[in-house]
Amino acid sequence: MAEIMYIVIPCYNEEEMLPITAKELMKKMDALKAQGRIDGKSKVMFVDDGSKDKTWQIIRQLHSLSDMFTGVKLSRNKGHQNALLAGLMTAKDYADIIVSMDADLQDDINAVDGFLDKRAEGCDIVYGVRSSREKDTAFKRNTAQAYYKILEKMGVEITYNHADYRLMSKRAVEALGEFEEVNLFLRGIVPMVGFKSDIVTYVRNERVAGESKYPLKKMIAFAVEGITSLSVKPIRFITFLGILVFLISLIMLIYFLVTWAAGDTVRGWASTITSVWAIGGLQLLAIGIIGEYIGKIYLETKARPKYIIETNLEENQ
Repeated sequence: MAEIMYIVIPCYNEEEMLPITAKELMKKMDALKAQGRIDGKSKVMFVDDGSKDKTWQIIRQLHSLSDMFTGVKLSRNKGHQNALLAGLMTAKDYADIIVSMDADLQDDINAVDGFLDKRAEGCDIVYGVRSSREKDTAFKRNTAQAYYKILEKMGVEITYNHADYRLMSKRAVEALGEFEEVNLFLRGIVPMVGFKSDIVTYVRNERVAGESKYPLKKMIAFAVEGITSLSVKPIRFITFLGILVFLISLIMLIYFLVTWAAGDTVRGWASTITSVWAIGGLQLLAIGIIGEYIGKIYLETKARPKYIIETNLEENQ
């Protein structure tokens, strides 16, 4: 029996892209329904993450033109990860399986066929994985690969070249809802859910309209969020660094005692200044890393809602 599938798409200022995305998704959903691969009640759910343009008006218009489209509007901008989570948690009440993807159509929608094949094999989670990064700039390609390697070294379980394009079953999303972190990094949290999983590779496309919502500054912030949300190894690294600096200071002490005993009392100021700056820099680095974790603890203990839904078009039907 075919399952009800919802495609959840977080949107922030996507007025240029939405009409194009909706048209392509309608074709895909109609084809899958005609083939009997998904239930006729399957829909596309757009999540407006506090957009400042006409994104929500377009979503409402699409909803009025076709029952295939529905939408959720957040009360304010909460960021991509929170908007995605809001969509997943809302869609699970209506769907058997949920596919998450971005609005820019860079994720190949035809990979959904592969997702459904894996689902038929009993998978609860299917990850969309880029087959290559040839279309990326050399800088982005190298930094992305380095980031995945750093996460791996930190002990974080993550799928290489996977963003947030994936299929999850209803029970997998319900299990995801039991994770109460305020600091969200879904790419690292979803693998913790468990259940049978697999991957489907695809070629990533170019954005056809609008602008990327992840400039370098946001990408760096997202990378830091991923590391500090899922691993305590940076703090352990500080401990190791402290031990290392202490051992070096002992070696230097021995060296100065030996040179003093040998009668070499000429000392330069360069080594002193260098030591002061080096230790000062290490201390500031350590305080910064510890402060990052303390800040996260502060936010977690407040237990503020990750999102607030202002309007859910599904409830109006």
